[in-house]
Amino acid sequence: MRIGSSEVWILISLLVVAWSSRGALGIRFVIDREECFSHKVEMGETVHFSFVVIKSEGSWHYSEEGVDLVVKGPSGEQIHDFRDKISEKTEFVAHHEGVYHFCFTNKSPYHETIDFDLHAAHFVYHDEHAKDEHFKPLFEHIGKLEEALYNIQFEQHWLEAQTDRQAIVNEGMSKRAVYKALFESSALICVSILQVFLLKHLFERKLGQSRV
Repeated sequence: MRIGSSEVWILISLLVVAWSSRGALGIRFVIDREECFSHKVEMGETVHFSFVVIKSEGSWHYSEEGVDLVVKGPSGEQIHDFRDKISEKTEFVAHHEGVYHFCFTNKSPYHETIDFDLHAAHFVYHDEHAKDEHFKPLFEHIGKLEEALYNIQFEQHWLEAQTDRQAIVNEGMSKRAVYKALFESSALICVSILQVFLLKHLFERKLGQSRV
């Protein structure tokens, strides 16, 4: 059975995507005070990462203070330091091989739900023993395809997290508006009842005085 060139391209692309997914991390977690994640990165890899504060534990709390994120390299060197961020998306090139640390800090008294996405990718040619010069351009195209596919996935994940946050905020604001309307209606009814009671009491007093 002969395999066509299109089938070869699809097979190689799937293998590359499956191989590259090993360097990815996508997680949604709840943070109280501090939460750290570690990820091993090879030298020369480009590390893409993003986070979005989805929601807060307090139903009436919608602060724009955000959380802090500190990114450190294998030797403890600081690479990024974000303060009071609701969301962030960036990348950096790893100049050293080793374990990189991503530490979130929540300074608010509420538990925060955070969506965190990380991907490290670096397309290299480990084995170039084959003399066929057609392999190198093929691998270059596969590398570009891999990067394009991940960029789409990364952007999609980022937008989904932003949408989830906005939906939760809108739902909370709608609930607060309903509660406020109910409170104002209840207050208006109580004031009306009090007015009727006072008028009735005043009328009865005047009626009693006129009889005397």
